[in-house]
Amino acid sequence: MTNYVPRLKALYEAEIRGAMNNEYSYKNSMMIPKLDKIVLNMGVGEAVADSKKIKSAHSDMMAISGQQPVINKARKSIAGFKVRDGMPLGVKVTLRRAKMYEFLDRLINVAMPRIRDFRGVSSKSFDGRVNYAMGLKEHLVFPEIEFDKVDTIWGMDIVLCTTSKTDSEARSLLKLFNMPFIN
Repeated sequence: MTNYVPRLKALYEAEIRGAMNNEYSYKNSMMIPKLDKIVLNMGVGEAVADSKKIKSAHSDMMAISGQQPVINKARKSIAGFKVRDGMPLGVKVTLRRAKMYEFLDRLINVAMPRIRDFRGVSSKSFDGRVNYAMGLKEHLVFPEIEFDKVDTIWGMDIVLCTTSKTDSEARSLLKLFNMPFIN
């Protein structure tokens, strides 16, 4: 088995680490920020009425992420929404290492250009704890999803977690990964 290195990880090692060090002049090479993990989440509110929807979202999330998603369940009953304790309401996946870089590459270079009327993503979506969060209205922008077999279009949340100290460091790290910021 060969040691396969994802394209964006090789780019990070070859160019981005040096560029970040030149911009912020870190005292130690371990202080240079890097991508820590990517969390994907799909809320499936329709699963309250139809339990097959959660299976559909689960298989779509598995196709997009390349690994087994976790099914999120309700923590307490809410009668107004017809939700009972323990009812499945969503799926999520945490990507790390090679799968994380592969997903980010597909997100930036394949999925985002397929979004209708796409002009870029906001650079103000940092949470103050160096994580960047964004949402997609349709999961169909990923090439792994077969358009003909989809019964429901899901939205999804994507959170990019970094090891930087400030939001500006995280912003410049993601910019070096070619994240299409508009402002």
